[in-house]
Amino acid sequence: MNNTADVIIIGGGIQGASLAFHLAERGLKAAVLEQRFVAAEATGRSSGLVRMHYDLELESQLAWVSFQYFRDWEEKVGGDCGFTRTGFLKIVPPKYEEQLRANVAMHQEIGINSRLVTADEVAQMAPYLVTDDFNIAAYEPDSGYADPSASTMALMGAAREQGALLVQECQVTDIVVEGGKVSGVKSSKGEFSAPVVVNAAGAWAAGVGRLAGLDLPVKVWRHDTIFIRQPPALPDNHLTVIDDAKTMYFRPETGGLTLLGLEDGNPVGDTPEEFPDAVAPDFVDRAVDRICQRIPLMEQGSLHSGHGGTDGITPDQRAIMGQAGPDGFYLVCGFSGTGFKIGPAVGLCMAELIVDGRAQTVDIEPFALSRFAEGKNLVGEHAYDNIWT
Repeated sequence: MNNTADVIIIGGGIQGASLAFHLAERGLKAAVLEQRFVAAEATGRSSGLVRMHYDLELESQLAWVSFQYFRDWEEKVGGDCGFTRTGFLKIVPPKYEEQLRANVAMHQEIGINSRLVTADEVAQMAPYLVTDDFNIAAYEPDSGYADPSASTMALMGAAREQGALLVQECQVTDIVVEGGKVSGVKSSKGEFSAPVVVNAAGAWAAGVGRLAGLDLPVKVWRHDTIFIRQPPALPDNHLTVIDDAKTMYFRPETGGLTLLGLEDGNPVGDTPEEFPDAVAPDFVDRAVDRICQRIPLMEQGSLHSGHGGTDGITPDQRAIMGQAGPDGFYLVCGFSGTGFKIGPAVGLCMAELIVDGRAQTVDIEPFALSRFAEGKNLVGEHAYDNIWT
C-alpha cells in the first residue's frame, strides 16, 4: 500500500467521500482514513432529505448546487444515489410567516423551484395532512430524499476509480506537524504522508482537532429516528415534510414505510460513545403522537424499527469549513445534522479551497472556525428558531 497522498481525509462519511471525489476530478490523490467503514456513522444514519429550504442564503446556495448532483447523479458521479422526488413542504407556525415569505423569495432568486402555498392548497395536494394550524407553507416540487449510504459509496467508488485510496478500520492516533505545517498522520495502520490533512470526522471531529492542537466548539449531538409501516390508505410516495409547527420531520421510505424524526429533545454530550444505538425510551411515544396529529391515518400504522445516530453540533448549528491550526490542516465538520443534503457542493467547494486557495462555487469563508472567537455566529437573514432544541 502506497501511504503517500496529496491530501489525507479523516472520515469516510458524505463529506470525506465528496471531497475525495472532487479532488480526484482535479487530479489529486486523496487517502481517506475511516475508523470503521464508509458511511458507518452520521451519514449512514442520516434521514437523507434532499431539500433547499434554509434561512441562511449560503446554505441554500450549497443545497441548490448539491441538488443538481442528486438530480443528475448518473451523469455527474455515476452509480445510484437513490434520489426519489416526492415534493417537499416546509410548515411553519403563523409567527414565522414573514420569514417564510422572505426565505422563499431568496430561494427563488438563487434559482430554486420553490413557491408559497396556502393551507387550502396543501389540503388539496395532500388531503391526508391536517392543515388547521398554519396559513402558508413553502413547497419545492422537485425535492425529496436520497439514500445516504448509496450516495457516499458512489462518490467513494468514483474517487477510487480515479486513484483515491480508502483505508477502513483505520484509527488516526496523531497528526504529524513539522515546522508549523502538517506532513501526515499516524494511525493504527501505519503512517501516511501528505501536505494537507482534512478533519471530516463528524461526531469525532473535536477529538481529531485536539490532535492538531485545536479546541473545536463541536459537541456530540444525538438524534433518534423511527420507521413506521404506512396504513394502506396513505400514499406510498407522500410528501417529504419539515413541520416546525409540530417540531418534527418525515418522509416516505421504500417498502411502504415512513421515516420520522423530532426536532426537540435531542441531547448533547461530550463523546459519541455515551449514546446507545437504540432510541431513547420515550422517543417512540412522542414521535407517534406528533405524526398522528399531522397525519391521523398514521393511527392505523405500526412501528417497524428505530435507531439512534450522532453528529457534531456547533454553537450556531452551522458547519465549520476552512483552514485552521497548522498550515495544511483543514476542517469540514460540525454539520449539526444537516450535512448530507449539501455534501456534494461542500466537497466541491473544499476542493476549490485546497487546490485554488479559494472556493468559487459558493463562498464558504463565513463558515471559518474563527467566526466563533470573533462573535460572528452565522444567523439566517430571515431566521427561524434553531433547528435542534
